[in-house]
Amino acid sequence: MYQLIFSSAFQRQLKKLIKNNPKLKKRFAKILKYLNKEINHPSLKLHKLSGENNWSLSVSFNIRMIIHLEKNKVFCLRIGSHDEVY
Repeated sequence: MYQLIFSSAFQRQLKKLIKNNPKLKKRFAKILKYLNKEINHPSLKLHKLSGENNWSLSVSFNIRMIIHLEKNKVFCLRIGSHDEVY
């Protein structure tokens, strides 16, 4: 089981995304469940990024999430479209 930690930038970006697309809220809740228990779930499409221990995963077709993994902690850093987070 992982502890989820949200950066302040992540929280602002998520709030803006959900405001513009309310259906994303349900999908995001499902993503959090997978991050907490099954981080390698295939629907996350989790893949490592170059550099430090940063990873990317798919929230929806065009929404990506950047996370940082440390032992049993998942730091949620950024969320948005591909162009916004990379």
